[in-house]
Amino acid sequence: MASKSNPFSFLQQVRTETSKVTWPSRRETMISTVMVLFMVVFAALFFFAADQLIGWVLSFVLNAGN
Repeated sequence: MASKSNPFSFLQQVRTETSKVTWPSRRETMISTVMVLFMVVFAALFFFAADQLIGWVLSFVLNAGN
């Protein structure tokens, strides 16, 4: 269980823990950003194509009786 501490002690602990973090380099951040954007575009195109295909199949099936 965490002990109660004053806000200044808390901020000091936060600063200490933040200094232990291994931050990504600018290059790693850019590569990750590009990968995420690529996957978002890929997923959007995939779901657009799936939606169009399902819509086409449903309209074909529902209009087949006419």
